[in-house]
Amino acid sequence: MIDKMRAPLQSVTPQQARLGPVGAGAISIWSPQQSLTRPVQQDVLFSVDISCVGIPTIQWTFMSGRVSRDIGAWQPGGFTNVSEDYMDRVHTYTNGSMGLSDLRIQDAGFYVITATELSGSSKDEGFVLKVEEVLYEDLQYLAVFAVGLVSLAGFLMVSMWLMDKAYCRIKAWRQRRQMPENDVTDLQPL
Repeated sequence: MIDKMRAPLQSVTPQQARLGPVGAGAISIWSPQQSLTRPVQQDVLFSVDISCVGIPTIQWTFMSGRVSRDIGAWQPGGFTNVSEDYMDRVHTYTNGSMGLSDLRIQDAGFYVITATELSGSSKDEGFVLKVEEVLYEDLQYLAVFAVGLVSLAGFLMVSMWLMDKAYCRIKAWRQRRQMPENDVTDLQPL
């Protein structure tokens, strides 16, 4: 699903221009959204656009509480080094953006991108990711189960009613069959 969400390379916007001129030792990181909320098992795209002189080295790090993990580092058009924990779930893009698929509750936290120029100057930008459990799915399964049980109970009740009607008709038919149709009683004079 991340492949559908390609992070486009963006041109310099007025907001980026206010960050300062891109010259020797100047790096700017622009992002449209720094606080993201996604449900469990969905994908997220940390969209950024990095402007600098030369080709930067991009590094993403995850932080939550006391935990800090390197996610990966790469150079656009060059090397890509993603940690083993994220190998199958991280998608890297040449503009510095990163996609993370199949979100888990433990993925909630603070994500930091660090862009470093060849001269050694660097800049950081942070993102907050909230991962929500989808509780309505549990309620949805419960509602479907309840509707199924009610439907089954209704079917059984209608079946019992029809069988009772059939039983009463068969019983009445048998009683009529056992009774003589023309019961002629001869009256004898006394």
